[in-house]
Amino acid sequence: MSSSALSTTADSEAAVDSPAPAPAAAATPHTLAENLAAYVIGAFLMSWGLTLLHAVGGVTGGLAGTSFLISYAGGLPLGVVFFVVNLPFYYFAVRRMGRSFTLRTLAVVALTSALTPVQQELVTLSGMSPWYAAVFGGLCVGLGMIVVFRHNASGGGFGILALHLQDRYGWRAGYVQLALDAVVILCALPLVEPMVVLASLAGVAVLNMVIAMNHRPGRYNGS
Repeated sequence: MSSSALSTTADSEAAVDSPAPAPAAAATPHTLAENLAAYVIGAFLMSWGLTLLHAVGGVTGGLAGTSFLISYAGGLPLGVVFFVVNLPFYYFAVRRMGRSFTLRTLAVVALTSALTPVQQELVTLSGMSPWYAAVFGGLCVGLGMIVVFRHNASGGGFGILALHLQDRYGWRAGYVQLALDAVVILCALPLVEPMVVLASLAGVAVLNMVIAMNHRPGRYNGS
């Protein structure tokens, strides 16, 4: 028998003997109770991060940062502004991400808006370093966004756009938000002290690093 015939026979035997790869396990959907708990936890974390930032006169990125600027300039309640500025993005969310995603996001944004003034009343914050408040606040907002992302919702605003671009083009949501957030932070320069703006940039970087590391295509299959 020729060497090529031996090789063919060996390959055939190896193919027969080798077990077929096991099929990938299907993702287990979250229950309704798990989704509701996730939305409360995510909204709590995001509202706490916003409370820390507001206590030192800081800002963040996205529509939350835009809400800070409007609140500082007009003296309006942060929670109310945050809810209102998100409203135009829901039409885009329905068209691009679906009605279910939009309703879940609306619920998260409403809960975050409601919890923010409550936390401002319940907790007295004074004498904090702007760097501590900005970095820890950014970490809390980022963790809150990860929680709701993984339960088919978002924190609204630029998060809707970032998730759409990730799903459509594979762009990492964290990096998309980082670029958009940097623009918002720079717009804060006329209203916020330069040192606080620098601290806020650090907080935004932490926020988006958390998202980029923990929310990427194919990494998490829950729904």
